[in-house]
Amino acid sequence: MNNTAETQCPRSVTEQDRARAQIYQLLGVLLSGPPSSELLKGLASLQGDDTPLGVASKNLAVLAERTTPSDAEREYNNLFVGLGRGELLPYTSYYLTGFLNEKPLAELRTDLMARGIKARSDVKEPEDHIGTLCEIMSGIITGQFPCDSDLASQKAFFDAHLAQWAALFFTDLEEAQSAIFYGPVGSLGRAFMAVETDAFAIQ
Repeated sequence: MNNTAETQCPRSVTEQDRARAQIYQLLGVLLSGPPSSELLKGLASLQGDDTPLGVASKNLAVLAERTTPSDAEREYNNLFVGLGRGELLPYTSYYLTGFLNEKPLAELRTDLMARGIKARSDVKEPEDHIGTLCEIMSGIITGQFPCDSDLASQKAFFDAHLAQWAALFFTDLEEAQSAIFYGPVGSLGRAFMAVETDAFAIQ
């Protein structure tokens, strides 16, 4: 897989922050659309260890090796698109209010404007989609945007837009009826959110 976080990075970042940005970027890509054959091949080479994050990475590698692009696309559509709606609605507004396009989306848009972050013109989803939020976190960590990218800025964005619901969403994804390949994506996201929450708590 291409090291997207590294190639976009306009400043020096630590290895730890680069690794964090890469996980956010990976989650963002996987949640914004079905994986390509190239991405599946890259995921099949993931390594892991005995930590929750490592176990999820190993499980994702196993599933990626067994999954075809057409299977992944079908699963993605069942989970997030469906006929009318998918099994899950991956938006901040829905998880926090039970409805789409509510106050959390307005608050996010205000925050993005203040940070000088503009939505890409090719993205049709509301900005509070979990995939978009993960990509934004990756960009903040690597200094891709004009806003401050220090830990305080990262924590402020995480606390405001991910901390209250992202772990629950990833748990729902992990346990979703339609999730096979995306089951370990949910496990990876849930484990990573726990790591991020603990790290930010001591800042």
